[in-house]
Amino acid sequence: MHSTPERILHLLKKNGPQTAEMLGDALSMTSMGARRHLHALGKAGQIESFDKSEGVGRPRQFWRLTPEGHVRFGDAHAELTTKMIGDVRRLFGEEGLSKLVAERERDMRLTYEKALQGKAHLSERVEALAAIRAAEGYMARVERDGEDFILIEDHCPICAAAAACQGFCRSELALFRMMLGDGARVAREEYLLDGGRRCTYRIGKTE
Repeated sequence: MHSTPERILHLLKKNGPQTAEMLGDALSMTSMGARRHLHALGKAGQIESFDKSEGVGRPRQFWRLTPEGHVRFGDAHAELTTKMIGDVRRLFGEEGLSKLVAERERDMRLTYEKALQGKAHLSERVEALAAIRAAEGYMARVERDGEDFILIEDHCPICAAAAACQGFCRSELALFRMMLGDGARVAREEYLLDGGRRCTYRIGKTE
């Protein structure tokens, strides 16, 4: 069982900025109790507060993760990964780096094909894809928006690698399209490296 501070951090990671009242409701505790934990996390540098106006009345105080708070969720061997990508680019050029990305995509495709095997309906395939991504550390989940599915990834465990080489992101998007088939359209809507809080993908049936 996660401690209350850990649960607060996970809620902020998953849902974005929250007030003490919102967090109190989610944790079945008073806003005063939630605020006590928030101030402690703020002093530890894990979160920060900001005021947000919502129409008439005084601005409300919201809380969000700091960069240090995001790091807590992990970016597997970020420094080493970034250095290795730089070394590959320096020694073998962009062509060598492209081969590295393609090899990763090939390995992922084999794993994903096995997980999606026998799932004929788009809904089943999207849910299976989200389950794989969640197991890989992306904090992935699926929501419905009308006839569409929204694949949400609240965390990126390879963020440092993706920032150093956006070929990884292009490769993953291409892989999603391949795995979901010709009958599906996939479009990235939020993008972490473009200043988004997370990456999201809108998935629906082709016309």
